[in-house]
Amino acid sequence: MRRVRSVAGDSVNLLLYRALGRCDDAAEETLWRLNPTLAEFGPVLPAGVWVVLPELEAKPVAIAPVTAWD
Repeated sequence: MRRVRSVAGDSVNLLLYRALGRCDDAAEETLWRLNPTLAEFGPVLPAGVWVVLPELEAKPVAIAPVTAWD
């Protein structure tokens, strides 16, 4: 497992996006399961918090929108 250190002002979504390039629900849920005490810091993490990153597959495929004219 890879660990990263938070920067002042990081949120979980920002940290995920910066480290993994994605911040979807599956990535966030896995991160919270790996770091159960992370919620104690609140919505904005202080600098220097070690966070264990999940090992995830490739980015989920974006679904093409359907329009009424298709």
